[in-house]
Amino acid sequence: MFIKSLELKNYRNYEELSIDFAKGTNLLYGDNAQGKTNILEAVYLGATTKSHRGSKDREIIRFHENESHIRMDFEKQDIVHRLDMHLKKSKAKGVAIDQIPIRRSSDLLGQIPIIFFSPEDLKIIKNGPSERRKFLDIELSQLESLYLYYLSKYNKILLQRNNLLKQVKYQDYLLDTLESWDIQLVKYGSEVIRYRKIFIHHLNIIIKEIHRKLTGNQEDIRLEYDYNVDYDEFLTELTRKRDVDLKYAATSTGPHRDDISFIVNDIDIRRFGSQGQQRTAALSLKLAQIQLVKEVMKDSPVLLLDDVLSELDNNRKTYLLESIKDTQTMITCTGLDEFIDQHLPIQRMFQIKAGKIVKQN
Repeated sequence: MFIKSLELKNYRNYEELSIDFAKGTNLLYGDNAQGKTNILEAVYLGATTKSHRGSKDREIIRFHENESHIRMDFEKQDIVHRLDMHLKKSKAKGVAIDQIPIRRSSDLLGQIPIIFFSPEDLKIIKNGPSERRKFLDIELSQLESLYLYYLSKYNKILLQRNNLLKQVKYQDYLLDTLESWDIQLVKYGSEVIRYRKIFIHHLNIIIKEIHRKLTGNQEDIRLEYDYNVDYDEFLTELTRKRDVDLKYAATSTGPHRDDISFIVNDIDIRRFGSQGQQRTAALSLKLAQIQLVKEVMKDSPVLLLDDVLSELDNNRKTYLLESIKDTQTMITCTGLDEFIDQHLPIQRMFQIKAGKIVKQN
């Protein structure tokens, strides 16, 4: 699978853009704040319906315009498909593949498998648990459409249960309805936990060998799924903590409180590891994601690297680029010197300046 071309209209700082990508490594270079990341964001948005920055549609549309358009041609199993996406300030976005409307984001996820890697991802290990849950949810939603269904259901019921907990303080007769919400929360939450367990297990098998190579056989890594509650104890714990939930008007038990630990040579590097260890583990995690997508989906993902290379030393940089040579990659950076000096393979280069491609070769 690879993306052949991208067209933008009234997107961020682009009035219009048309760009043809190579199957291999594509380099977008130029000074900061020229629009390089906006191109990667548009590709990611087209594949997932979400901005990696968490931006709302109205924030993406160019100033003084009411709508924005993304058109992306991608080839899958030797067949070319066209994705069209309209972003509107006052309405929900419209999405179609080959002119057939996509009604739900779950129907789009996985059509264009994609992995985004930015400097913020290097902090995934030392940041808060919400970052690691976000990682789980994004990757699993691309791999398993049912996971997204269970997660969406769980989040809606969780919100309704929390609202009910707040209302019970003023309308105590509502307490009788809490049990029915608990049963539904456990029904969908148990599936979320089950999928996460399987995912972490598969990821562990892959990341172990990658991390050993990346560290010259000096380090062993494993991921531990720190689930807040196991699925077979979920309902019991929910009932046991009901008084606490009522006191604070919030649900204290469930996969919305899960986390992941990164254990290197039997040390929890989230708490005791060096910055170098944390960055290496984050890089191993991204490379493991690529391999996992290939194994599960029987296809290669598109890899988006947003100014990541400047954060890595030469050894890790070289290993990363060697590992992804069979994967379509889009890389942003500020200059060409490091690529030219190290003779790194680049199939196509684009210089970006003030929302325009001023040079390409």
